[in-house]
Amino acid sequence: MNRFDRILSEHQLEIRRAALTTLQINVGRKCNQACRHCHVDAAPWRTEMMSEATALRVGEWITDHRPRIVDITGGAPELSAHFRYFVKTAKAAGADVIDRNNLTILTEPGFEDLPEFLAENDVEVIASLPCYSAENVNRQRGNGVFDKSILGLRKLNGLGYGTIHPLHLVYNPLGANLPGPQAELEADYKEALERDFGIVFNKLLTITNQPIARFAEDLRKQGLWDDYLELLANSFNPETLSGLMCRNTISIGYEGEVFDCDFNQMLEMPPPDERFTFLWNITPDQLPGARVSTGVHCLACTAGAGSSCTGALS
Repeated sequence: MNRFDRILSEHQLEIRRAALTTLQINVGRKCNQACRHCHVDAAPWRTEMMSEATALRVGEWITDHRPRIVDITGGAPELSAHFRYFVKTAKAAGADVIDRNNLTILTEPGFEDLPEFLAENDVEVIASLPCYSAENVNRQRGNGVFDKSILGLRKLNGLGYGTIHPLHLVYNPLGANLPGPQAELEADYKEALERDFGIVFNKLLTITNQPIARFAEDLRKQGLWDDYLELLANSFNPETLSGLMCRNTISIGYEGEVFDCDFNQMLEMPPPDERFTFLWNITPDQLPGARVSTGVHCLACTAGAGSSCTGALS
């Protein structure tokens, strides 16, 4: 039994699925950045991407089962040849669509019309900006990333993002720490970005760094692995369980495989129910009550105020 499961047992708790609200599609590992905290281990040199045949099967499932939200992620999801197909298919099925955007993709050659496409389809943009300080952003994401991110935000603001269309930013702490209070950080971000750059946005989402992939490698190299897990375990908050994304989201990989969340996907941890293999083999009515695969990394989602793809949970 892993440490997270022991803590659940001590509190006489378990995690089971509720009704499905969100289909999260990971279209592949290719990205125009290689961030140190990336749990996907995405990078420009990655080649794993969703095929056309898989994309069409996923699109058929969306049309047939009409999830309330379709959340498109990667890598940089816009690098997928099927990104716009998913947006249009999901919109036609009545779904709200989320683009997990790294902002710098908006400045890349060949993507000049991407901001207009997103606005025309009223796509919700959740954009990574780990700090409002150029030094901190560039340290975590690479030299020049902050300036490109600001340029991307200005393009989105110019099309009504942050006012007409939803624009949310994502904060990840530097190093082996929990995020600060989400509301306080949001206020700081809004003041600094509007004062220094004239940028507006709707919400700040704080996400705890997951002890997997590159971040886990860094923790081990620095001798901080045990300390970080101790911090997460000692900060366990049972009030976060009801809002965990694994309860109402299914995550699918670039080959259509089903996982309980994007983090489990990166660890290749399939759901306990052996029926849940590929997306086209399941229906939403099979999900409520199903058990969820858990591991020590789940401590990150349940520490402090909690963490999910939609930010703090309590």
